[in-house]
Amino acid sequence: MEERARSCLLRSKATLEQDIKASYLMDHMVSDGVLTTDEEARVLSKPTRKEQAAVLLEVLLRKDNRAYISFYNALIRESYGDLANLLHSDLPLLSPEGERSFADGVSHTVQAILSEGGVPQRPVVFVSRPALLNLIREKLYRLKSTPGWVTVFGMAGSGKSVMAAEAVRDHALIKECFPGGVHWLSVGQCERADLLVRMQSLCFCLEQGQSSDTSQRPPCSVEEAKERLRFLMLRRFPRSLLILDDVWDSSTLRSFDIQCRVLLTTRNRGLADSVSGARFEVPVESGLDEEKALEILALYVNGKPQKLPEQARSIVSECKGSPLVVSLIGALLREFPDRWTYYLRQLQKKQFKRIRKSSSYDYEALDQAMDASLQVLEPEHQDLYRDLSVMQKDVKVPAKVLSVLWGLELEEVEDVLQEFQFYNERPPNSGDVDCLYWYRFLPYHMGKAGLSKELYSLMFSLDWVKEKAQIMGSAHLINDYNSEVRLQFQEFLSLNGHHLEQRPFPDVVQLALSQSAHSEVYRQALMQAQKRASRGQLYLDWVNANNQDSLSRLVVHPHQGSVYYACFSKDGSKIASCGANKALRVFKTTSGEKLLELQAHDEDVLCCAFSPDDRYIATCSSDRKVKLWNVERGILIREFAEEHEEQINHCQFTNTGRRLWNPNKSTSQNTMFGHMEPVNHCCFSPNDAYLATSSSDGTLKSDEEIKAIVKCSTWSADGSRIICAARNAVFVFDVETSDMLLEMKTSRLSTVQYCHACPNSSLLAVALSHYTVELWNFETSKKKAECNGHLSWVHCVQFSPDGSLLLSSSDDQTIRLWETDRVHTSSAAALKRDSDVLFSQSDITIVAPDSRNRLQVRTGSTGAVLFESEEFPSRIRCTCISRNASFVALGTEDGTVQVLEVPSGKTSLKLTGHTRTVHHCQFTDDGETLITSSEDTTVRVWKWRTGECLVLAGHTEPVRKFHLLNNSSAHLFSWSFDGTVKVWDLNGGQVLKDLKCHEGAVLSCDVSSDGCLFATTSADRTAKVWSSALWEMTFPLKGHRDCVRSCRFSWDNKRLATGDDNGEIRLWSMLDGSLLKICSRDTKDSMDSFHGGWVTDLHFSPDNKVLVSTGGYIKVHTFI
Repeated sequence: MEERARSCLLRSKATLEQDIKASYLMDHMVSDGVLTTDEEARVLSKPTRKEQAAVLLEVLLRKDNRAYISFYNALIRESYGDLANLLHSDLPLLSPEGERSFADGVSHTVQAILSEGGVPQRPVVFVSRPALLNLIREKLYRLKSTPGWVTVFGMAGSGKSVMAAEAVRDHALIKECFPGGVHWLSVGQCERADLLVRMQSLCFCLEQGQSSDTSQRPPCSVEEAKERLRFLMLRRFPRSLLILDDVWDSSTLRSFDIQCRVLLTTRNRGLADSVSGARFEVPVESGLDEEKALEILALYVNGKPQKLPEQARSIVSECKGSPLVVSLIGALLREFPDRWTYYLRQLQKKQFKRIRKSSSYDYEALDQAMDASLQVLEPEHQDLYRDLSVMQKDVKVPAKVLSVLWGLELEEVEDVLQEFQFYNERPPNSGDVDCLYWYRFLPYHMGKAGLSKELYSLMFSLDWVKEKAQIMGSAHLINDYNSEVRLQFQEFLSLNGHHLEQRPFPDVVQLALSQSAHSEVYRQALMQAQKRASRGQLYLDWVNANNQDSLSRLVVHPHQGSVYYACFSKDGSKIASCGANKALRVFKTTSGEKLLELQAHDEDVLCCAFSPDDRYIATCSSDRKVKLWNVERGILIREFAEEHEEQINHCQFTNTGRRLWNPNKSTSQNTMFGHMEPVNHCCFSPNDAYLATSSSDGTLKSDEEIKAIVKCSTWSADGSRIICAARNAVFVFDVETSDMLLEMKTSRLSTVQYCHACPNSSLLAVALSHYTVELWNFETSKKKAECNGHLSWVHCVQFSPDGSLLLSSSDDQTIRLWETDRVHTSSAAALKRDSDVLFSQSDITIVAPDSRNRLQVRTGSTGAVLFESEEFPSRIRCTCISRNASFVALGTEDGTVQVLEVPSGKTSLKLTGHTRTVHHCQFTDDGETLITSSEDTTVRVWKWRTGECLVLAGHTEPVRKFHLLNNSSAHLFSWSFDGTVKVWDLNGGQVLKDLKCHEGAVLSCDVSSDGCLFATTSADRTAKVWSSALWEMTFPLKGHRDCVRSCRFSWDNKRLATGDDNGEIRLWSMLDGSLLKICSRDTKDSMDSFHGGWVTDLHFSPDNKVLVSTGGYIKVHTFI
């Protein structure tokens, strides 16, 4: 950094530290590439705003001129104009490297930016249209300081895409308005699955600059992709331009309504009305003037306009100036320069209608031009060309596919395609590319051919699921399934689609074994698993899956498309729903019987609401209209079409019947101003005294102010609190004082879509993007239950007026109805991980605490509850069960140990002595002795029937676990965070051996089956093998790059497996300590580690050929 710039920062340091909020500024600086995410994390680790500012300035002082300029620009963007003025006079100059202009007027820097963003190259034949170009650039400059939309609209083939690409070939425009880059996405007319694939591709491109450690799996739904893009564009590319080329409909465009800068090409002028933000329009004239059209023809034939034959003007006239048609004729004339008269005659014979701007493409002129080109083909090739009509539009068909269709050799097909002039000559990258077409379109062709039996066999085959998901991804596969078997496969794919995106590709059969035993998916998986198991493969079958019945009372499929909103009538007897299919539907709460269905709007219906007397329903839509309907007769009472200029996100009646809109008048009675961004939601207080509105301009105050999109709000039953949803949290505010009382955070990987407070309790229902509804108590800030069953984002939740029912509507096209009390009590009782399992010949017994801190004892085969205790006052941290299954023990956070009888639940003894959390407990084989270890650094040996206790003291840090030696029940290994392993005599309590094993905490220990060796692993990233006879280290095992969390000897004692916190598993030889294998080293998937987290445990099969590891996943490794 230049000295004067550094001096300026030092002079202004005190003022800057006092005023700036580092978190706001760093978003821009990370996006500019001058600040790393590690440096950002270092700054944010400081507890106060002033300390964060001080660290940020320290980091800046060690950087170059670019960092100074980025910091200055960040101050400007965040409205610190007075602070920016302090730095302005000492702004350094950047090197002119890369800013030199080329002959075409585009600098090397701009060329690199456009190339990285996928902006198409300038066509070979290009005619400038300066007036149009300047108009587009003028509108783009309007986006310099604010997000918004520039819509370039015009007829098909008018040159919109070419001009959009040309407009951003401007150094000043990029530098001033879009320094974050330009990103091009060709959209076209696409189904939802194709749209997801395009959005996934864009996310992938934007994430390329990130380190592999932060890479994410591809988004599994359009909504998830939208949120991912919102984050990327706001956080990493805040001043960049997104170009959406050839958008056809508003529902597609809304998927990109992410508060960024967008250049849009479309044939529909009003398309941008469905999105929020500033909007600017650029019309593209219907056709080229004669001079420009002649110039294009001249460029194609390498001549001059004034020397073209006389037929040229007539051809231009017949083409009506369409750049696309003129270019097509020009390309034909380049190949056949003597056919001017021929092509003119073909055009005249068809008597073109004028190509006009309309709401849909008019392809008549283009079809006629294509027909003219068809006439020049050989007769036998004309028939082949017409065969292409069976293919879907805008799809590149591989030569191998056409070889089958036409019955020709591959080389012959390629020759024909060359004559058609649309075949890409570049060879495919791999053999799989040619079969992509079959995987994508085989069901389509089979359906068109009426091969229903064959299609059924194909679609409902796990082999097809595996092959297509592996090659095409889950999005295309899920879209194939729209009968009972079809829904079973669709549910399986929707619940497991995120797994099918991972690499290495998961075992589809193992995934399918988790389905219901009544499912066709499970039946096929079981058959394949049994066949493969006979050949030595291992599969896990969920034996008690059938007791996990759905808690949904009713599931309704009211719409062909996403269900955006659903609500109860005031008497609770009816439910109204609306969504992407533009319809309103009313059905009975008890049975789902349809009462009313009507096409309500011309665009997506975003919300509906019953009037206080249930006589009317109001609907609002992307078409900017509010409509009032008579429920009983199903007729339109009133339409309000002039009140809003953008889509209407929400509508609601007052609770008491007070009118803010008069149905007999065409206008509203009051309009409230104040929000600077779109208003997403509104709701009245219970007594109608207040109206709460939620907007994208929301600022939430917690430890610091957070700019966030507030999705919705809801009132507590007494009206004293208002609850808002933003990001992945809900915030509870006191209405009278405006103080924030609580912040309840959900999963960091999800976003809250909606929330609703129960009208007669402190329960809050929260709809989440990870397909779940959660119930929270907003008095205690504790989650009480989860409602699972939806297969996609949950858009809306609502309690019934009496609070007994809860409905949820989702992107999976369903509405689910839940009984509040049943969900609250059933799903809240999930078992936790501090469990113990006893295997016997007759059954499996499981003891574990549940999420309500009760102890449960269950049978594994059926899940039946043998015993359930009352809630314990202190959290249960460990459990164990005796060999005869007559007693269970538990340890708690307050240091208490209890022994209970099974199945009576009677407390046999309460053992006190530990002063801190009890981490582990275990009965000896005879059940008479109980051993416990604790955070208080001790191990205690209890003769629990009498309360007699032997204290094993010697460790200086917490003892997480211990191990009873197999060859002597009187000896015990214990290991601790103090880095030592101690061997104890359980009879007298003496330390037999005290080994300083590691510099860091000892995390696990295992003893070989013959008792000759034991292994230790540590937070110091090493494992060690020790001799039990000599009490000396035999082998140091080095190579792990993170804490070594677990270890296990094989049953033949020839190998040792170790697992670390990065999910890596290493296999070592116990003959010489050499490394035999690294499991998963080169197969890191797109999640957070090799194993989805720490490797917490390892187990070999009795024949030592299979290793099972647990962590974020369960993985099975086979060895020869």
